[in-house]
Amino acid sequence: MRTAACVLALALVAAVGACGGRAPTSHLVLRLGFSAWPGWFPWQVAQDQGIFTANGIDVDLRYYDNYTDSLKALAAGDIDANSQTLNDTLASVGAGSKQTIVLVNDNSTGNDKIIARDGITSVADLKGHTVAVEQGTVDHYLILLALRQSGLAEKDIHLRAMPTDAAAAAFAAGQVDAVGAFAPFTTTALQRPGSRAIATSAEFPGAIPDHLVVNSTLVQARPNDIQALVNAWFAAIRWIRAHPVDAVAIMAKRAGVSPADYRGYDAGTTIFTSAQNLEAFTPGVTAAHLNFQAGQIADFMVSTGMVPQRPNLSGLLDARFVSAVPQG
Repeated sequence: MRTAACVLALALVAAVGACGGRAPTSHLVLRLGFSAWPGWFPWQVAQDQGIFTANGIDVDLRYYDNYTDSLKALAAGDIDANSQTLNDTLASVGAGSKQTIVLVNDNSTGNDKIIARDGITSVADLKGHTVAVEQGTVDHYLILLALRQSGLAEKDIHLRAMPTDAAAAAFAAGQVDAVGAFAPFTTTALQRPGSRAIATSAEFPGAIPDHLVVNSTLVQARPNDIQALVNAWFAAIRWIRAHPVDAVAIMAKRAGVSPADYRGYDAGTTIFTSAQNLEAFTPGVTAAHLNFQAGQIADFMVSTGMVPQRPNLSGLLDARFVSAVPQG
């Protein structure tokens, strides 16, 4: 969700990936990217506890301090898979990158926030004020959703585009009036005296799902590896539930926050069970269904100018791997 650059830059990179970037290599190691988001830190647990190996997959796990870099890496073929949002996946697909969603990691249920300074108590109060956000990210999308709900548009605010970590720091230092950010960077932003969240992803259920996304070539070339990776994810979630103290210590260390702060993110990120994954991948007409949510987000991104044309959703979702996850 996480820290993306503007859609134009991403589009250019994705186009390179589509027209001449490297396809996934044929070696047995699978290169998996992730970055700072509570719903993705279980990958660190999987690595530290040998869960990848136990599930028959050799993973080169790569952590990106800047989420945008992970998006670019997948689009260019420098990694085989990445954890990223539905919005960012649609932006890449719209620019020509061939990507397939094979797993829902989580839904953001409060960990994406619009945080404002003292004296600004509602989204409507943002009119005429400066708001920092990483342009093209889900937090930019969250701001647009909240503005529309309040009868405003992006033109009614002064948008200052910067990476999420820098945006949170700028807000904490009093340099902007509000910020759109995700955990753990919300912790930095809320250090500003008198600041508060005036809107969160909890108010827009299903709008910000997070996924394991793979280069579409990999789906055909190495389906057994993808299945092993998806199986390892659910094995890691089971280990976390069985060892909560040790798991939080691992994930908090990766996040660079205290275990107490990390526990505070729990309610804002809803990790999906295998049953919830199956429901999400089933075609439907509500926010619980990925096909519906992808269509809604695609239309919104076009209407607000975040992407120039509606992405082709054909082949975006592949449920075979979550359908084959061992139960229990």
